[in-house]
Amino acid sequence: MARIDENSVGIVVTRTIRVVDESEPLKLVSGRTFAPIDVAYETYGELNGAGDNAILICHALSGDAHVTGYHTADDDKPGWWDVMVGPGKGIDTNRYFVICSNTLGGCRGTTGPSSINPRAGKPYGLDFPIITIGDMVRVQKLLLDKLGVKQLLAVIGGSIGGMQVLQWAIEYPDFVKAAIPIATTTHLGAQSIAFDAVGRNAILGDANFADGQYHGGPGPDRGLAIARMIGHITYLSEQGMREKFGRQLRSAAEYSYEFNSEFAVETYLDHQGRSFVERFDANSYLYITKAADYFDLAKEYGSLQRAFAGVKSRFLVVSFASDWLFTPRQSAAMVDALTANRKDVSYCNIASPYGHDAFLLEPETLGAFICCFLKATYDPEGEGQPCSCSGGKDRLLSAFEQAHRARVDYELIESLIEPKSTVLDIGCGDGLLLANLITDKRIKGEGIEFDQDHVLDCICRGLPIIQHDIEQGLESHADKSFDYVILSQTVQTVKNPQKVFAELLRVGKKVIVSFPNFAHWRSRAHLFFRGKAPVTNQLPFGWHDSPNIHFLSLRDFDEFCRELSVKVEKRIPLCKRRLRPVQFMPNLFAEQVIYVTSKG
Repeated sequence: MARIDENSVGIVVTRTIRVVDESEPLKLVSGRTFAPIDVAYETYGELNGAGDNAILICHALSGDAHVTGYHTADDDKPGWWDVMVGPGKGIDTNRYFVICSNTLGGCRGTTGPSSINPRAGKPYGLDFPIITIGDMVRVQKLLLDKLGVKQLLAVIGGSIGGMQVLQWAIEYPDFVKAAIPIATTTHLGAQSIAFDAVGRNAILGDANFADGQYHGGPGPDRGLAIARMIGHITYLSEQGMREKFGRQLRSAAEYSYEFNSEFAVETYLDHQGRSFVERFDANSYLYITKAADYFDLAKEYGSLQRAFAGVKSRFLVVSFASDWLFTPRQSAAMVDALTANRKDVSYCNIASPYGHDAFLLEPETLGAFICCFLKATYDPEGEGQPCSCSGGKDRLLSAFEQAHRARVDYELIESLIEPKSTVLDIGCGDGLLLANLITDKRIKGEGIEFDQDHVLDCICRGLPIIQHDIEQGLESHADKSFDYVILSQTVQTVKNPQKVFAELLRVGKKVIVSFPNFAHWRSRAHLFFRGKAPVTNQLPFGWHDSPNIHFLSLRDFDEFCRELSVKVEKRIPLCKRRLRPVQFMPNLFAEQVIYVTSKG
């Protein structure tokens, strides 16, 4: 019996509604027309009076409309994303009206190949038309029209569901306020298509497939189980499989020298195959994987940049570091295309050992990102203030963070920036400076940060933030696309400052740089009298744990600028937190310095 707690939506009902009548069939991407179409869906929470709190969740290959809660009090398991959707969860049903429907071609209530063909009086089987991700999204839009939803606050989905999110943002730009594609891609690569093809061939080659008309008799259970086993391997990571299974034997101490499943990973895959056969239709597997194979935004629109040129949604793109099915590089490609179009996009590559399945298995981390992003989208007046969820709670600051905040005089940097200008903050930390600039100077700002916790801090503040290593360059940013680029307390931490600085000067009309002065008298005295690497309030690190890999002074940076033909417009040496510049012997008495530079 299910144990329903206060954080569950409780007992829910799957409803079915006809969205396409035979009198007005839907024209599919393939050119065929099709009708009738029924859609199974569930809703949670309430649509508010303004109609601006609706969220659509798009499921992956094996999902369905039952995203959260229980169908009966006797259910053993809740919906497939119950950890994420519910009262007080990442997608809070106390605040939002959440809709999830079974996709076109599915087998859990929405019209698909296992549905009865009214003209033949039997399941469609292979007479069901080939469908695409675009067809799925158009059917979802028809459902929302029937439900009276005039706008979506957000569309959210992982894997194939993430493809639907991208299609939604492109096809209905005025309907979708925010898009959250998770662990997805703009197109499948050859390897992913190959895995799908092997799975489909396992089904098609099963003796019980019967040209798709296996209903009422033994079905292609073995073929479907093998397809699921193949697919499931791609959902995991090598690290996750090694840590969970290794080479453990399931129920014996020694090898049996037989072909039966004896390794723990073998029996696990056997279980996954058996359980999948009990709840999924083989024909649906064929049609949905084929739809994923056909999905290719660059091919459809000419390039990714053109595909995203007309979107109006805010984007939160999430990938997982160990996902080798839809890799972080594929997510970064869509982020680059959105950035090149100057869209409002945030991106995080979450560290997780769970591979592609991490979007189902990282509810706390992913939930914090989603919660904060939704809050900033739904309640923009709260921008600049951290979200109240667990993702926005105060963290213990590391020595580096404390020093970062202590060294940089944000008030002075703010005074150097013209109102309503465009600003890119490199290594923006928790986003406090950007948030202040947006509030005080009404600038249009973007941030780049490598640390995952800081990326979340920025999202909680409602800032566009991309997790990125500045050493990899800024290829997606056009020349002189920002009035100011800020490199605050970071230049001494990068491996190749000359390359980084040249890239910043390309992207920004002016570059503001700040760094600690390693020639300050306290540092010199520490070396002279104690014979050890200096540890000061501005440099609170031992030699072995310091993020600083370059040790520079004001004179060093002056020479650096001359070598790069960089114009120094302002040089502001500072002592502690005083705004007044150090006038006398700044290379000796300044603890930190701010430069305003431009291309000479």
